[in-house]
Amino acid sequence: MSIQRVSSKWAKTKVLLRNKQIMHFIPTTLKYSLETLSDMLRDNMLVYIKPDTGTYGNGVMCVERLNVLISEVNEPVEHYRLQYGTLSESFDSLNHLHLAIMHRIEDKPYLIQKGIFKLNYDNRPFDLRILTQRTPSGTWESTGVVARVAGRNKIITNYHSGGTVKMLNEVLSEHASQRKISALEKQLYTLGEDTARQLQKTYPRLKEIGLDVAIDQDLYPWILEVNTLPALFPFKKFIKNKDVYQRIERYAIAYGRLSASTKGKRKSKA
Repeated sequence: MSIQRVSSKWAKTKVLLRNKQIMHFIPTTLKYSLETLSDMLRDNMLVYIKPDTGTYGNGVMCVERLNVLISEVNEPVEHYRLQYGTLSESFDSLNHLHLAIMHRIEDKPYLIQKGIFKLNYDNRPFDLRILTQRTPSGTWESTGVVARVAGRNKIITNYHSGGTVKMLNEVLSEHASQRKISALEKQLYTLGEDTARQLQKTYPRLKEIGLDVAIDQDLYPWILEVNTLPALFPFKKFIKNKDVYQRIERYAIAYGRLSASTKGKRKSKA
């Protein structure tokens, strides 16, 4: 039986919002329109605009609402900064901002999400990827976590877009004690398993997920999105404890993501 993949971020978000426990970890997420842009920027200083389908962070934009004082009357006027890749544009009008966004969106469906002010590592924002897999016994288990640090002057953290992979302790050591880091890691693993079980109710052939999580200034985890075809190579390439990837690989072979013959060939070449 084939492994189920779900490309629509909106479809997955709707399923997760049905769970009263998980919904508290999901930033406000809506379909993009001028109305939702206006509403979200009224309530938030930062929003992200992302394609409903797509990988590697392609097409992701962010908008920051800035208050600029007009000296003659000493009153704030809203000002907007749109960023994509390493480029940015400024707008004094919400309508002009929307037109610029639509020019980049074209006719593709997009979502708008409340922006989380992430913790930084080396003056760059980072988020986390939690890998959660079906075990051979049919239960869900979170098998690994890595941090993804954004490239210089970039808004996305994906490795394929210039991000850097680090370990959890490495990025959190200046923000929390070891005790708090250990507690957060346990919470993240549980969140990955709860998320997988919730998605499985609608997508019964799901076998693995990659949970992208932002950590805010209060060490609160926010689910940014869920990938149903998560990359395995960061866990093999960057985690020094080889037992972690061996377990990931064993589970992936059991549910058909990887083949046992491929594993054997790799070993024979070593």
